[in-house]
Amino acid sequence: SEIRIYTKEDLVPMRNACKLAKAVLDYVESFVKEGITTNELNILCHDFIISNNAVPAPLNYNGFPKSICTSVNNVICHGIPGEYKLKSGDIINIDITVDLDGWFGDTSKTFLVGKCTKLAERLVDIAEKALYVGINAVKPYGYFGDIGKAIQSFVDQYNFSIVRDYCGHGIGRVFHDNPLVVHYYSQEVGQQILPGQFFTIEPMINVGSYKSKVLKDGWTAITADKSLSAQFEHTIAVTEEGVEILTA
Repeated sequence: SEIRIYTKEDLVPMRNACKLAKAVLDYVESFVKEGITTNELNILCHDFIISNNAVPAPLNYNGFPKSICTSVNNVICHGIPGEYKLKSGDIINIDITVDLDGWFGDTSKTFLVGKCTKLAERLVDIAEKALYVGINAVKPYGYFGDIGKAIQSFVDQYNFSIVRDYCGHGIGRVFHDNPLVVHYYSQEVGQQILPGQFFTIEPMINVGSYKSKVLKDGWTAITADKSLSAQFEHTIAVTEEGVEILTA
């Protein structure tokens, strides 16, 4: 489970891939409104990615049928775009991964649709803050365990839970690589964080229990207790100086 180390030269194409992933999220944001279907959002993102000479990484990845993931309300992650129409009060995570010239950029954001409950608003706010708490825990020559420890101590204050079945991951020349980046406190500190590593941090935060289950489609992960779930994700690079958020 060696973690790949990339060079300073590698940062250039990696930044470009991550910049494009961020541009896709920015582009689709204005379309996230009541009445649009998740598949319409998928098509908008797909066309935008293709027109920028890149490939949507999820499409046909281990058989995934669409170009983005759309995870609504109690869906934790890997929701498949379809005919569902967004309605006021929904929250939706849109997860974008692009492959630009063989480099992968991965980012996601949870959007509030129309008028949401105070609870939904708070969950989304805490999920976003949890991402930055995790990023701030990354130090060159620190440990991967520091990330989950920081996120857990932050999220616990709000009585929300952190999903354990899905993690952040190494990225770069491959979509999913070592290490697994866990977002909760674990006894194992895991491997050392070193300059030249690229990985995602993407905590999934639930209102209720952290437990998840996968639907019959083999992809869609939902909260076991049907409670709301929110997530934000960045791809980061570790440098000698600290951290660069590539999808910022």
